[in-house]
Amino acid sequence: EDYHEHCAQCSEVNWGLTDGGRFYCRTCHNVTERTREFVNSAVTLNTRIQTISKGLRKQEKNDEGWEWYVCEGFQFVLTKQAEALEVLGVCPQMKDEILCNFWRRYLQKSQQAYCNRPAGESIKVLSGCESSTDMDSEPERPSLLHLLPLSESDGDPLTDCSFGSSTGKVSESTSVCSGSVDGSLHFRKNQKDKLRMSMPMTLSFCYMALLWLRESMTLSDLLRFVVEGHIPYLNVFQCFPEKMKLYGLDLKIFCVESWPVYEEVHDKMLHLAAFLELPRFPDITDSCFLHPDMLCMKYLMEANLPDELHNWTCRVVKKIHIGEADFLTFVPENKSTRKVKYDVLAAAVIVVVLKLLFLLDDNYEWLLSDFAEERNKNNKEDGPYFEFKKWYKVIKNSLDMEQRKMDEERAKCLWRCEKPLFYSAKKKSKALKRRQIVVNLQHQFGKLSGSRQSAEKPNPSSFQLNWSEENTEGSCFHGHSLKGILQEKCGLLTAMNPDYWLCTVKLCTEKFCGHLAHYRDLDFPASYHFVLRLFSFLLRIQPSYIHEEVCAIEHKLFNKKLYKKPKYSTGQRK
Repeated sequence: EDYHEHCAQCSEVNWGLTDGGRFYCRTCHNVTERTREFVNSAVTLNTRIQTISKGLRKQEKNDEGWEWYVCEGFQFVLTKQAEALEVLGVCPQMKDEILCNFWRRYLQKSQQAYCNRPAGESIKVLSGCESSTDMDSEPERPSLLHLLPLSESDGDPLTDCSFGSSTGKVSESTSVCSGSVDGSLHFRKNQKDKLRMSMPMTLSFCYMALLWLRESMTLSDLLRFVVEGHIPYLNVFQCFPEKMKLYGLDLKIFCVESWPVYEEVHDKMLHLAAFLELPRFPDITDSCFLHPDMLCMKYLMEANLPDELHNWTCRVVKKIHIGEADFLTFVPENKSTRKVKYDVLAAAVIVVVLKLLFLLDDNYEWLLSDFAEERNKNNKEDGPYFEFKKWYKVIKNSLDMEQRKMDEERAKCLWRCEKPLFYSAKKKSKALKRRQIVVNLQHQFGKLSGSRQSAEKPNPSSFQLNWSEENTEGSCFHGHSLKGILQEKCGLLTAMNPDYWLCTVKLCTEKFCGHLAHYRDLDFPASYHFVLRLFSFLLRIQPSYIHEEVCAIEHKLFNKKLYKKPKYSTGQRK
């Protein structure tokens, strides 16, 4: 009654008082910075006490939390993933300088934030579970978007042009109950839209930042750390603030029930970089870890293959020019060039070298192995020759054991979160009681079945299979020699076998196929399939992806022989 100034928003004089002591307009719900002054006559006369609001958050009447947008939820996920990558040894500037700028540019390009709000349009949106009477008690809270650095030219971070463009569309799309303001609107977007934000796309953001920094972590390493639990992905919404309630369509957006797929994450990264109009990425030179020579050395060690094979992988890389910076460097705007999958490329080079030396036709490699075994028995003074048969047995036993462990861990994976989801204070006790019953039943059944409690997750490592040269069982082949399969010719060491079989004579050129070659294990030798299976386990991808890259390398390596035009005499022409 004592405050008669006109509202700056609607020019009305119809003021109410919030719980924090600030005046708000009952007509347009505009909250001012002006606070109420009152006199307390119970203490001392002429002593005036002023109540100052400090921006305390008010609770909803039904304790349903504050308003939040889907992009804020994904930003929280990206923050947690970036922090986990820093713990794993990634450059500290990734989070605040690289990933932050990529995310802010995505919000601006998709007109979700950092854009100018259309004049006269409001972004106020009620979720489907809120009533119109709750507008007077809207909770105040800091936006997660304010965590990002912002320049004056970036506009209002809380402005969502897609929401402000049509109030009717928003109210219609938010008719489905959800915790976020725009959950149903986000979910109703085109399901096939590759730029729609999703949980796999958060990993595309992370990989794009890693690639920009030329970090030593490949995409296969990133996805493996996700599966092992070192990078938040499964049930990451448990880390959301208490007042960011998830229910309804929010669970379909942030809950995942499958592990990320290599091809999907890589494909989304390509489309994302093109959408953001990013410039040419920093050059991948021979001193970078992502260079084929460096990655081949890593995978040769992990596959327990002789060190001498690295000289051959380097020769293949140099021969077909796949070690040059122009070939390896990612250029988003250049759609004509084939985008490099660095880990798959290195594994394919090793497979091609093994085919060059051992043929892998289920015959020649065993003959060479018998010769090396006989030589090692008769001559124990020099270093041992590499025996393919012995290597096969050692790797197969280890691979089968590791594959069994991985399958068991995936079978034990609990896709549902341990933290119960409740959407109001009334449902909290009921949800906690249900969760406690589930935990007790799992504990009792575990005792009956004799299954052990799941051990702590192992420490992160770049190597999944470790082989020590000090092993007395002779299971390490790093120092073994290739002399039994090489011969010197014109000053160079060449393979004794002059033959080579191609995986495919002609690459697939179908526009809608998307693959250069196709793979069925029954159509190829068992040795070749075993080598593909080994590297597909190390990279956690399908063998067909490595096979496709092998075909591409072979056609570059034997390009002159494959596409050599036959010479016809004049009389032979028809």
